[in-house]
Formats: sequence, structure tokens, C-alpha cells
Amino acid sequence: MTTLARDGTITAPAAAWSVSRSSYDRTLTVFSPEGRLYQVEYAFKAITTSGHTTLAVRGAGVSVCITQKKVPDKLLDPDSITHIFPITSSIGCVMTGRTADARSQVQRAQSEATQFRYKYGYEITPDLLAKRIANINQVYTQRAAMRPLGISMIIVGIDPELGPQVFKLDPAGYYVGFHATAAGQKQQEATNVLEKAYKKGFAFTGRDDVVEYALKTLGQVLATDLKAGEVEVGVAEPHAKIAGKNVFRKLSTDEIDAALQRLGERDD
Repeated sequence: MTTLARDGTITAPAAAWSVSRSSYDRTLTVFSPEGRLYQVEYAFKAITTSGHTTLAVRGAGVSVCITQKKVPDKLLDPDSITHIFPITSSIGCVMTGRTADARSQVQRAQSEATQFRYKYGYEITPDLLAKRIANINQVYTQRAAMRPLGISMIIVGIDPELGPQVFKLDPAGYYVGFHATAAGQKQQEATNVLEKAYKKGFAFTGRDDVVEYALKTLGQVLATDLKAGEVEVGVAEPHAKIAGKNVFRKLSTDEIDAALQRLGERDD
């Protein structure tokens, strides 16, 4: 019940104010009194509660991304479960968060890359692709008829001039390049490990070193011994036979198993 004060101001009881505050999480385009957009924060929460952890590292002329592979039902075909997707022949991404949102954004990224090549006659670069998708994400925070996608996209690729690249995008439309980054359930723990290693200086001598380091870091963060069928690894690297051409591909289970064996022998 509102009351009228002698000075002409209208006051409302505390209960009514608290209800008004809680209603700010029901709309996307209205800031709370503290300057927060709750629906955007919920999208970030969907990433950290996704149930899996993702890493990406660049160095030694390659960019590598790695993520957990969990098959929730024994009847599912394991080959149909993936979080790593190709966008162009030389650029790929790893998605963390809501799987349906992830597939939708991957299709949009593939479409944007195709349109860029048709319009300009050459492949889009990782930074331009990251900028374009981040701009689209930001639009999703401006309109009430939309909602932010509950995913984090990490783009890996090789720029013809700048070399290996890693870009991370969030639901708010922010993107930035990284030497190494993480996303998902244990993002903070993974980030701490990567920061300590980077301060000492990444000493990669080749692609295998980067892949093995990514596997080692993920195993350390998860505090478990990784198995080849439980992880996915994507690599953006120079083409093995064509000079000046770069490719992105997922490593096979046998290749991952071989990397884990080399890692185990090195630790022993």
C-alpha cells in the first residue's frame, strides 16, 4: 500500500520495492538499479554449468583446442557427439555451453565465412570472424525478442600474416585474442594453470608439444588420467603438402592415444 507524505512524495513499503527489484531478471533490455543485466549473467552461468571443460593454446606455428567428450547415453552413437567444429578449411572452433545454441552459432559462423569469401574472394581471417560473431552476440543483448546464447566460442586458426590465433567470444559480445584460454566448468582452475605456465614461458618445439601440453593441462585440471575416447582435439596448422596453405582438422582417436602414450612415457 502506498502512502502520501506531507511534502507530496509517494512512498511504497519495502516489500513492494523488493518485488520490483526481483522483476529485473525477467527482461533482457532493462538494467537493474545496480547496473546489471540478469539474463546475460544467466547465459554466462549456462557456460560454467555445462559439465565439461575446454582449453585452447597457440604456439610453435599451430593452434590447438581440446575439450572433454561425454556420451550421456550408451545408446548414442559416440561419433555424433562433438563440441569441436570446422568453420572453414583453415579455421575451427570449440563450443562450451548449451549444445543447441552452439550448433546454431556454428552454422551462422560458417555462413558468415562463406559470404565473406564470396564477397571478397579470399578466406576470412580468425580475427574478422571473431569480430563478426561477437557483433551478432551483442545484438542479442539489445532486443527483448531475443535471448543471449548460453555458449562460449573459442576460435582457432592461422592468420596468413600473424600466424596461429586463438579468440574467445562470450554471450555479451566481447571477444579478445589469447595465448591460451579456457572455458567451462573448471575455467578458473584451468586459467590458473595456464597463467603459471605462460609466466615461465611456453617452450613448444612443434605441433606434438602443443598437443601434449594441452592434454597434460586438461588432465591436471580434471585430476584424472585422460583416455583417448574421452577427449576431442582440434588442430589448426600449416598444410603438410601444400606450402602457404593452412588446415584445421580434428585428431583421430589413434592420434590422441599416441599423444597420451608419449606424454606418459615422458612423465615416467
